[in-house]
Amino acid sequence: MTKQHVKLAFKRHVLVAAISGIATAGMALQAHAATEVNLGHTLSSTSHYSVGADAFKETLERLSDGEFTVTEHTSGSLGGEREMIEGLQIGTVDVVITSTGPLGNFVPESYVLDLPFLFENYDQARCVLDSELGDELLEKMGEHDLVGLAWSENGFRHLTNSQREIATPADAEGLRVRTMENAVHQEAFRQMGARPTPMAFPELFTALQQGTVDGQENPITVIVATNFWEVQDYLSLTGHVYSPAIVLGSPILLDGLSDEERGWFMEAAAASAQATREEVSRLEREGVALLEENGMTVKIDIDIAPFQEAVQPAYEIFTSEYGTEMLERVQETASGC
Repeated sequence: MTKQHVKLAFKRHVLVAAISGIATAGMALQAHAATEVNLGHTLSSTSHYSVGADAFKETLERLSDGEFTVTEHTSGSLGGEREMIEGLQIGTVDVVITSTGPLGNFVPESYVLDLPFLFENYDQARCVLDSELGDELLEKMGEHDLVGLAWSENGFRHLTNSQREIATPADAEGLRVRTMENAVHQEAFRQMGARPTPMAFPELFTALQQGTVDGQENPITVIVATNFWEVQDYLSLTGHVYSPAIVLGSPILLDGLSDEERGWFMEAAAASAQATREEVSRLEREGVALLEENGMTVKIDIDIAPFQEAVQPAYEIFTSEYGTEMLERVQETASGC
């Protein structure tokens, strides 16, 4: 072999080694590349949902040592709640923090949680959701191509509008009130004489601004986070429904994980729920004063008995469709809390 051939062979050896090194490094990088988790919700980046999303992100990224990274998508940028739940089922969304409003369309058993005046206070509602019955309802999600990770929270729902002060059910007569896409909620407002108008949440602010609807009902947390004082003049603290939230995962992502990895997601969801509840408690203490400072007239002392009587047919809607067993179990659990 001539010196020229030796030089050529040496160059080929160096080139092959370099290519091999690059390929090995590339495979190593690929092996350690983080998996991006897309988490969506419909509220703003300053909302209680976002507080929960931050806790989910911090916990999952810490437990997984960066194996998973979480990207939060706020303000309905991935769609309304119903669309995002559908996204979980087909794998276009990984994790969603959502109200239970549209959940009954997917998991009918969850409708029981939306019955008006079901819970007396936060302690009782949280106790039920943290019980074996709450765990059972989470497991029901698995029967409908969803993974129930944790019960989170919105809070007790109250009524706002742009027309007049509401102190009795009769005061709501004729008001066009946006409700969630939830048959139980719609029937409750229909019984009060209002005109329930189901609508996806991302459309609501504009609808109020343009007068398409007169009012809406949401917890203090949502009313504050969405600056509804800009388009609503009156707030009545009716507390007519306790509104849970839920952290849902996509089975397309989670079913492919190890038990340890799924455990990380469960812990992250639990941390998210706890952080959200703490933020809800804070806003319940401070939110009403903030809304008054921004010009809303707040009716605080309301006799809820006429409201309770007016919405009883909503219970009949539920029990005629789903029976009384689940309702009785919730009531029994609540009585022991």
